[in-house]
Amino acid sequence: MKEKVYEFLRTIPKGKVVTYGQIAEYIGNKQLARVVGNILHDNPDEYKYPCYKVVDSKGNLSKNFAFGGIEKQKEKLEKEGIVVSCYKVNLDKYRM
Repeated sequence: MKEKVYEFLRTIPKGKVVTYGQIAEYIGNKQLARVVGNILHDNPDEYKYPCYKVVDSKGNLSKNFAFGGIEKQKEKLEKEGIVVSCYKVNLDKYRM
């Protein structure tokens, strides 16, 4: 399951985000969104597997982003041109 999650992360284009639920659906069960979150927290390589592009179902950033916290996630998303307002992204505009 981990491999599928990490594989999916590599398909997210620059300037786009996905939700935990989208990844869970990709691996076969939308109910596994929390499991996806746990897998992402153990991400072995933040550059190879860009987990900063994953937000919750409302577009909120992760308070527990594994590679530097919410500020670091915000910074990485903004470097890709994604507008972050109040630690939230507009899913209508930026969702893959």
